Amino acid sequence: MKSGILKRLEVDQGDSIFGDSKGRWTNADLEPVPPNKRKWGAISFVAYWISDAFNAATWEFASSIIAIGLTWRESLSIVAVAFLTVSIVISFNGATGVLYHASFPVLSRASWGFWGSYVAIISRAILAIFWFAVQNMNGANTVRVMIGAIWPSFLTLPNHIPEDQGIATNTMISFFIFWLSHLPFLYMHPNNLRWLFMAKSIIVPIAFIAILIWAFRSTGGGDIFDQKATASGSAYSWAYLSSLTSVIGNYATLSVNQPDFSRYSRVSVKWQLLYVPMLPIIFTFISFIGIAASSAGEQKYGTLEWDPMALISNWENRACRFFAAFAFALAALGVNISANSLSAANDLMAMAPRYINIRRGQILCAVLAWALVPWKILASAGSFLNFMSAYSIFLGPIAAIMVMDFWVIHGMKYDVLSLYRPDGVYRYGSTGVNWRAIVAFVVGVAPSLPGFINSINPSIQVGVGVHPYQFGWLLGFAGTSLVYVSLSVAFRAKETYIERAILPDEIYGAHADSQGIVVEGVLGKDEEQAELGEEKGYKKWVDRVL
Repeated sequence: MKSGILKRLEVDQGDSIFGDSKGRWTNADLEPVPPNKRKWGAISFVAYWISDAFNAATWEFASSIIAIGLTWRESLSIVAVAFLTVSIVISFNGATGVLYHASFPVLSRASWGFWGSYVAIISRAILAIFWFAVQNMNGANTVRVMIGAIWPSFLTLPNHIPEDQGIATNTMISFFIFWLSHLPFLYMHPNNLRWLFMAKSIIVPIAFIAILIWAFRSTGGGDIFDQKATASGSAYSWAYLSSLTSVIGNYATLSVNQPDFSRYSRVSVKWQLLYVPMLPIIFTFISFIGIAASSAGEQKYGTLEWDPMALISNWENRACRFFAAFAFALAALGVNISANSLSAANDLMAMAPRYINIRRGQILCAVLAWALVPWKILASAGSFLNFMSAYSIFLGPIAAIMVMDFWVIHGMKYDVLSLYRPDGVYRYGSTGVNWRAIVAFVVGVAPSLPGFINSINPSIQVGVGVHPYQFGWLLGFAGTSLVYVSLSVAFRAKETYIERAILPDEIYGAHADSQGIVVEGVLGKDEEQAELGEEKGYKKWVDRVL
């Protein structure tokens, strides 16, 4: 009976040419993306990042920086330096996804080992599911403003939920509506999500720029631009470093997430270098909009509101409130999918590939969001929220191990077949764990732990031990890189060094062209040319442009 139920729960998939399709290490969604399913072009990646950048979190970057005694000038320089730093890591890890067309959980097997990779996979899954839930609450606030703009009585709707639950009836309705709006997109294949990112990259920037124009037309930008720094000396330096780490931490997940999207690339790996100049410019500009709009709001309404929904709620024009809130709702929706649900889906799928594919993984992530009751987390569990916010100190070492293993240790040479076969070159002895990665990870995280504990419970005094935590991501990345490279050179895992890279196109090509073998989703050369010749009209043009 039990085995029959489990059998029906298995995902549908054909035979695998990379590994055992009925085993625990692969399924159709985990395998390298076949050539004819790679749809993301250069414009798709540009739209993805513009889409990801325009959101409330980027808007609010400057708030915490200015609050600790720095000025708007320092806040913008911190955002620029932070994204210059993280964009380099994103480009490196994104390039690995382009070359091997595999996701983060699969690529991590090369550096961590098959069983060791669960350290990285579980760490990211926890973070992704948590922030998916919290981002749903942020989206609920935008929906509440939208509905309130149409029916003002909604904002004063009688509350029938106990106050100790941390959420009112109107917010719960908004939460459900925003959560429900995810479902069609969670069911979409990542190739089709580029249309969402394209729409968001057009609609949301227009709204943000309109708000910037409003800020300068209505008040001239406000008084915040005349502010002087209140921090000085060593306090200034530590404030700058801690703010830099905080901004990097907000996007630390994307430093390891990028292969989940870049695996669908149909363009040269060189396009991943575009992120290095692009991300600092875009994110700095959005932070500037947040500063100007919040300062204008203070001058006009008497209160400095860093929360864009609180600022927008002051507007008298209901149509403006609705469309501005809609733009922020679309922004939250796009970020929740790009940074959270798809990451969680890939991780959950890697843990149970026989039963979870990418669609089931995203739906499961959405269901778990309710189990986390994020409204209670935001209302009462301050220490838990601090814990999850500080969790990025674990992602710096994970990103470092991935970058160093592929680019430095193995010289861009991976065996794609062995990424799906636990008895291949990445078996790391009988344990399936690369102890070098584990040691480097622990060494990279350890110096930040005293400050990490203090951030969760400020009553625990750690003295100067708080300082490593204040630049924990940078310290973790640098320390882990040094230790991992040193251990990998001193204690070589000889079986993992190969003479040449074995790429997925080589495997797909050999099977597609061999006599009597047809690989699902892969066309032989003649068939592929014939299909391309049959594609005509608008769809062909759009696919080629994107």
